Amino acid sequence: QVQLVESGGGLVQPGGSLRLSCAASGFTFSDYAMGWYRQAPGKERELVASITSTGSATNYQDSVKGRFAISRDNAKRTVYLQMNSLKPEDTAVYYCHLFQRGYWGQGTQVTVSS
Repeated sequence: QVQLVESGGGLVQPGGSLRLSCAASGFTFSDYAMGWYRQAPGKERELVASITSTGSATNYQDSVKGRFAISRDNAKRTVYLQMNSLKPEDTAVYYCHLFQRGYWGQGTQVTVSS
């Protein structure tokens, strides 16, 4: 029933920008905190950013602070990750996560390379 579908990944040059989207269905979207995780080859999956159910508060890992912004539109049942000033080390599969229920999307590949 719960579905999280990421989109917006792709290949971008260093310094470029991408906006990831996660379309949610099968639950009351506005009741849940959401997050973006990423997993690079050979590394563990790590939390990138999170946002409260209302969007009133956000948190970021240090490596993306000032560059990434998580947001949500509860009417559209979508959470976003705006990624600016991308670096090669941002290359990873990015996953949308429903915290309280432990659901994940399928992931979207982000590759930052010249």
